[in-house]
Amino acid sequence: MSELVALHTIRQRAPLARPRIAVVLGSGWSDLTDHVQEAVCIPYTELDGFPKATVAGHSGMLWVGQIGANQVAVMSGRKHGYETGEVDAMKTPLRVLQRLGCAILVQTNAAGSLRTDMPPQSLMVLSDHINMSQRSPLVGEGGSERFVSMVDAYDPALRAHARHIALQRGITLHEGVYAWAFGPQFETPAEIRMFKQLGADAVGMSTVPETILARHAGLRVLALSLITNMGAGLSTEQLSHAHTLAQAQSVRGVASGLLADIIGQIELPLEMPEP
Repeated sequence: MSELVALHTIRQRAPLARPRIAVVLGSGWSDLTDHVQEAVCIPYTELDGFPKATVAGHSGMLWVGQIGANQVAVMSGRKHGYETGEVDAMKTPLRVLQRLGCAILVQTNAAGSLRTDMPPQSLMVLSDHINMSQRSPLVGEGGSERFVSMVDAYDPALRAHARHIALQRGITLHEGVYAWAFGPQFETPAEIRMFKQLGADAVGMSTVPETILARHAGLRVLALSLITNMGAGLSTEQLSHAHTLAQAQSVRGVASGLLADIIGQIELPLEMPEP
């Protein structure tokens, strides 16, 4: 029921909106909203089933408008599993946006690097993920659809498109595997060493539940990380959320500008770009 109520509210507030791309903004990516044209802004508090924003850097607003050639619905802020212990808090928002017409979900996050060639202020497109907590937002779902394949969870054509746009802009866009740690505490040096052994390139506390929900809903997914720190034990920096936000602040304009170009130049249906 909350999905229908929220959907009705959005259609009332933005009656001409027909977004095809949903976006979830994490820490350091909030400047993307500067690129939304003809925007209608709706606080989460007015949308039934949308989460309350409790983390610094997450404003709790839905922006409906235009970026480049595409109509978009941009969620400025998400709810993390560590806030309440629930990993399905983004289920209603993502299903509402799918009902609104979105076929693609673009996600962003701040993450710690596990690679010396990918220092703070780098950007990474996710090629895959490791669900370290083995928690799923689909627990309790019925039917065979709950057994979602996670092969190519991060759409290969969308990833190729992102790399193509970054190359055009002269921006280095790394590609790698993201490990989801539940949080809210940062990882120990021993955990970071384990993540590296398992094949992770970056670690963070979000994104994976939303990817699972999106694939269950039939949405194609693209996700990008803004690297804000090295993993624990890989440098002498002191980790904190304030440190994360400060690092993100210094590169957020570049990150959001690239993201706007990636989103604005997606052509639906998307095909692999020429090399």
